[in-house]
Amino acid sequence: MSQALHHTEVDGIPALFAYATGPMRAGLVFRVGVADETLARSGITHLVEHLALHRQGLADYHFNGATKGAFTHFHAEGAEHEIVAYLEGVCASLTDLPMERLETEKEILRTEEARREPGQLPLWRYGAQGYGLVSYPEWGVRDLRPDDLRHWAGTWFTRDNAVLWIAGERLPAGLSLKLPAGHRRPMPAVTSALPTAPAYFSDGKGGVLLDSVVGDSTAGRLYAGVLERELSRALRQEGGYSYTAATDYTSRRDGFAVVTAFADALPAKQDAVLGGFVDVLAGLQAGRIAQGDLDAVRARADASLTAHDAAVRRLPGAAEDLLAHRPPRGFDELRSELWAITPQHLYGVALEAAGTALLQVPAGHDADWAGYTAAPTGSSYAVTGTTFASRHKGGPSLIVGSEGVSVTTGDRTATVLHRACAAVLNWPDGGRRFIGLDGLSVEVEPGLYGVDAHTMATVDAAVHPSAVVRLPPRQRQPRPGTDGGEGTGAQARAKAPARRTGGQTALLVVFGLLAGLWSLPALAYTVFGFSDPEASLGEWATVTVVLWGIGALLAWPAVRVLRNTRRG
Repeated sequence: MSQALHHTEVDGIPALFAYATGPMRAGLVFRVGVADETLARSGITHLVEHLALHRQGLADYHFNGATKGAFTHFHAEGAEHEIVAYLEGVCASLTDLPMERLETEKEILRTEEARREPGQLPLWRYGAQGYGLVSYPEWGVRDLRPDDLRHWAGTWFTRDNAVLWIAGERLPAGLSLKLPAGHRRPMPAVTSALPTAPAYFSDGKGGVLLDSVVGDSTAGRLYAGVLERELSRALRQEGGYSYTAATDYTSRRDGFAVVTAFADALPAKQDAVLGGFVDVLAGLQAGRIAQGDLDAVRARADASLTAHDAAVRRLPGAAEDLLAHRPPRGFDELRSELWAITPQHLYGVALEAAGTALLQVPAGHDADWAGYTAAPTGSSYAVTGTTFASRHKGGPSLIVGSEGVSVTTGDRTATVLHRACAAVLNWPDGGRRFIGLDGLSVEVEPGLYGVDAHTMATVDAAVHPSAVVRLPPRQRQPRPGTDGGEGTGAQARAKAPARRTGGQTALLVVFGLLAGLWSLPALAYTVFGFSDPEASLGEWATVTVVLWGIGALLAWPAVRVLRNTRRG
């Protein structure tokens, strides 16, 4: 059976064809994704994808779409006539989006987002722009208008920015894909929020996560496989610390790829997992790469290249390569390169990966001891302007200047310049959150700092309207003195209302119960002790004061805990 990918064209759209029996499979890939958006308008590509699929209804064949970092896919599997109807229907919808579904699809996206847990590594590596936007909520969806979507679709979803792929016994007869003319779009710019590498940051979740940027190569793919074997051997089989130890290799289609590694850990095993994880990396970086591990990973890779459906499985990735101006490579060339790789090649990849590594460690841990530098959680400077002190003792100070805004607390500062502002979250109660392109954020809460209306109007006017994200009312404002302004990662998201901790609740229950129980004998003696003929008035008064005094001492901690939790 042929393993070749055949190049052709349909209505001016480059097409890749691979022979395959069974149901026909096909896809239409566009060079547009989340990394092409801005934070303030994030979600627009995903929304276009949803609208384009709506008219497909409840079909008997399988179809779907996917919005990735730099590409958007529409794909289907079914009979030939079903594939033709699907592809033609997608193109028709992209040129005439069903705007009557706009608000409904927005709600669907918000529901989908509530179930998604985006990783934080892209944000810390790339910032609040480009590839880093996959770490953020789709804040732009709420305010998108029909004209915004029509312009986006007409700019990015064009025949010159698309590649078609088909797997079947032949090209479908009568296929006609009507898309407007446009331009082949370059790959998204690669940004950086890391001044130095290797770097690390601490996150509240358990486990250890790492990614590294390496050259996109066969050696890089094999390195990811060997790294997974080493992590599984050290952390699961030998140490018994982790249940899952896995890696992933993702080509960015720009000559580079991202190698991601993960190992989970229970709280009691986090130290052991982090130490073992770093030891595995250090071993590979020292050249300790077993020939047997390389051979095992290579055998799996070769089996994938020689499988009967190898050409079919390569089609979506080959389409992305074409859109990135990277002609797909032949199977013979790939296999030849695969069998030429030695442990020395993987050693070179390990050194390259070490120089770009970003490590996520569990909360309360660090990786300075392993040679990693803490990723920045603050700015090195503050703007010059008017300072507004917090109305609460020990709280942060806000500085509003012509260039931007800063928050300072102790020796920590966070600054967002107007010219480098990715988005401003705007709430009806006057609260603002400025998010810089580097991922740092600054909270501007007028009620916490006593900022006057004129200053707030000046701040709002300094930001371009396209960067403003209007959000619905909040249930309550952030706690005073806790935002600090230096938030990154998950801290840059909307903060949840403060909650009473388990310890506070326990104290409230214990002291409240003791005070309640003590009040019973105190009340009984107060009422009946006065009528005791053997007790004098002075003795009755003294005992009564002591009893109620002890009751007050027991009640006071409960009152303090309750007041503190209400302030939260």
